[in-house]
Amino acid sequence: MTVLHSPRRIVLLDLDGTLTKSDPGIIACVVKAFEALGRPVPDEAELHRFIGPAIIESMKRNHIPDDQLAKAVEIYRDYYSNKAVFDDPNHPGNKVPGKLYNTVYPGIPEQLQTLRADGYFLAVTTCKPEYQAKPICEHFGLDKLVDAVYGASKDNSRLDKDQVIRYAFENMGFNVIQGDRALMVGDRWTDVEGAKACGLDCLGCGWGYAEPGELNEHGAYRIIDEVSQLRDAVEDYFNIDEN
Repeated sequence: MTVLHSPRRIVLLDLDGTLTKSDPGIIACVVKAFEALGRPVPDEAELHRFIGPAIIESMKRNHIPDDQLAKAVEIYRDYYSNKAVFDDPNHPGNKVPGKLYNTVYPGIPEQLQTLRADGYFLAVTTCKPEYQAKPICEHFGLDKLVDAVYGASKDNSRLDKDQVIRYAFENMGFNVIQGDRALMVGDRWTDVEGAKACGLDCLGCGWGYAEPGELNEHGAYRIIDEVSQLRDAVEDYFNIDEN
């Protein structure tokens, strides 16, 4: 457990749709799983809904039978983590697994650098399994721009965003009594609801994968449309809270 000096201003950052444009790899691996099981592939709109929630929840929503759920997730994870069969968008000619069929949103590295220089404790907090999230962050150099990376567990015992947030808080030694304060930053309803379940506000990222009206309907405290607004929006939030 890493416990740093309190009080801290903590920014919890979703990964997919917030830091990285990951839909090509996620969708490609979902399609592979449905094809391998001989199931009808969901339409484009439904495929995009796989981004954000835990993969097993999305499989259930798309009528994968209970007795095939474990196999569906296994196939998805194999293509996502291991099978280098997709064209690398960052290095044409190379083949990569689904997790690297992915790009960092322009401007994100600079925003993270500025926030850390401002003294914020930054933690990636994702429903993606941690064993997948950490290598992705390392591959794109995001691990050097944040203080920690937290994710879901491989066995699905830690699955939803509120569970991941609580796990992150436990590991970073989050302490309200000592003055620690935190803000969730994410692009889907799962981020908003997970934050609310933990007594936090969520800053919505309009460049991600939310459907129209989704972030407002679930109660995001504020929504920003451009990556370039991130640092200032975080500053505004903590300054208002302090004042």
